[in-house]
Amino acid sequence: MKRWFPVIKTVDLTKKYGDAFAIKGIDLDLDAGDLFGFIGPNGAGKTTTMRIIATLLEPSWGEAYVCGHSVHTHPKEIRRLVGYMPDFFGVYDDMTVVEYLEFFAAAYRVHGKKRRDRVDEMLDVVDLDFKRDAFANTLSRGQTQRLGLARTLLHDPQVLLLDEPLSGLDPRARIEMRNLLRKLGEMGKTIIVSSHILPELADVCNKVGIIDCGELKQNAKVTEIIKMVREHTVLVIQTVQREQLEMVAKLLEGHEKVQGTEPGDDSIRVILKPTVEDYSDLAKLLIEGGIDLRRFSEEQLDLESAFMALTRGTSNRM
Repeated sequence: MKRWFPVIKTVDLTKKYGDAFAIKGIDLDLDAGDLFGFIGPNGAGKTTTMRIIATLLEPSWGEAYVCGHSVHTHPKEIRRLVGYMPDFFGVYDDMTVVEYLEFFAAAYRVHGKKRRDRVDEMLDVVDLDFKRDAFANTLSRGQTQRLGLARTLLHDPQVLLLDEPLSGLDPRARIEMRNLLRKLGEMGKTIIVSSHILPELADVCNKVGIIDCGELKQNAKVTEIIKMVREHTVLVIQTVQREQLEMVAKLLEGHEKVQGTEPGDDSIRVILKPTVEDYSDLAKLLIEGGIDLRRFSEEQLDLESAFMALTRGTSNRM
């Protein structure tokens, strides 16, 4: 029977320089198709972790596996499986986009017609075909990032390690890159993407790791991370007539499921008791009480708020 391995697994992964820890005791388990957001301030240990997984840096101790291969004993096998995109990389001044990609495809031992087809395919994936004959050093920052991603994908790696791919991009380029990350996830790639720009990963990643001072503070699904810092469900209620907000407060204050209410300018926040999961009867109560509802929904807590709550007091570098 074939053994099952996580696509990426690290166990007590540690890198130490003298008396200082770059990372300490990092444990990760990522499966095929996972898009893992690695979040933390600059210098937190994101790049160190990714470079060790890519076999570009040796750990002081601990272990890292890619598809069951150890970074200690099978680095060559891992390099065939991994595509690593650093936060900054150079392009050659005298090469067009096509020439640049063909050069790296040859380095990956992709030859002949297969190489030309692969380059064309990657230009299409990253939506850069219209720049195929432009010199690589004339591209915008966003286009350069997409070119780097195309280069990373040339040998069809199963794992992508993307270090700050959204850094320095304008708003449009960030949206385009996020859409591209979603597309790669749908292709079944296992992706680690690092960022210190918190909201940019919340809507593309299914798992998140929060790292600070070299230690992994949290590692879970996005929904679980948010639940960790939300003790109560909070409802936001708006009425067709603003005057009815006071009636909403009167109807709900003292209800067995309600802990309290907080009136606002055009809505009211209703804080439910910690154990309450089903609150459908509250909407029925308001409608039967003559309230014309415009909005009755759960307040969403974003990933940035969760990050600040989970790392409060652990770092002064943000």
